[in-house]
Amino acid sequence: MVQPFPSGMRVEEIDTGGATVHTRVVGKGPAVVMLHGFADTGDMWAPLAAALAGRRTVVVPDLRGMGLSSHPAGGYDKKTQARDIAGVLDKLAIDKAELVTHDIGNMVGYALAAQYPARITKWAIIDAPLPGIGPWDEILKSPLLWHFNFRGPDMERLVQGRERIYLDRFWNELSANPKAIDEDTRRHYADLYARPGAMHSAFEQFAAFTQDAADNKQFAAQGKLGMPVLAIGAAQSFATAQADVLRFVAGDVTGQVIANSGHWLMEEQPAATVAAIRGFVGK
Repeated sequence: MVQPFPSGMRVEEIDTGGATVHTRVVGKGPAVVMLHGFADTGDMWAPLAAALAGRRTVVVPDLRGMGLSSHPAGGYDKKTQARDIAGVLDKLAIDKAELVTHDIGNMVGYALAAQYPARITKWAIIDAPLPGIGPWDEILKSPLLWHFNFRGPDMERLVQGRERIYLDRFWNELSANPKAIDEDTRRHYADLYARPGAMHSAFEQFAAFTQDAADNKQFAAQGKLGMPVLAIGAAQSFATAQADVLRFVAGDVTGQVIANSGHWLMEEQPAATVAAIRGFVGK
C-alpha cells in the first residue's frame, strides 16, 4: 500500500512562475529534496521521509504536470523543471539541500545540480539514465523503452479511460516481482494519472528528451559535478550501469546495487533502498 507521510507534514502549493508545484514538507534540520518519476508521484517517498524526518527537513514536490501539481502547456524540458525546484527551495528559504531522485526525477536532478551546483551538497540517484549522456543512444534501442516515443493525440485517446492498463505495463514489465506493487498502490497512482491533463503532461516529459539530451551535453561540457553522488541501480534493471553513467558527469561517484529488485526500488525493496540512502544522506 502507499504509505502515508509522517505526522506534521504540511503541504504548500508553490508558484514557481511557470507552474504551481504541490510540495510536501516535513521534519526539521538541513534539507533533503526528493524527486519522483513517471508512474509515481512524490507519494513514493513516504517511507524515506519517515526515516529522515527526525533529522532532516524533507521536501517532496510533485514535478510539474504530475501528481497534484499544475499542468502548464509547456516547460517539460528538465532544465525548466529544475528551475521549478529551485523556486520551491527559494520559497521555503532553503539555500542548500541534499538530493534524492528516481527515474525522470534523475533528469530533473541533473539539470538542478548542473545549474545550481552550490545548492546541492549530495545526490543519491536511482535507476534511470540521463538523456544524451554516456550510452544514451544505445539505451534508446532497447525494446523495453518503446514508451519514450508513444505520444500524440491518438495515443492519448487510446490511453484515456485505460490509464490503469497502461501503467500496469510499466509495473509488470520493469519490476523483478510485479506482486510487490500491490493493488492499493496501483489504484492510487492510476487515479492520479487519470486526472484531467495528467497523461498528456506525462507524455510531454518524454517528448522533451531530445531537448534534454542537448541541454545535458552542454551541462557536461562545463565540467563534472563536484558533490558526492551515490548511484543506486536495481540488480534486475540498471545495476552497475547506473554508476557508469554518472561517472560521465560527476567526479565523486559511489555505486550500489539493490538485490532482488527491478526499476521500482521504493516499492519492491523499500527497506534496502531506504537503508542505502539513509547511509548516504542525512548523516
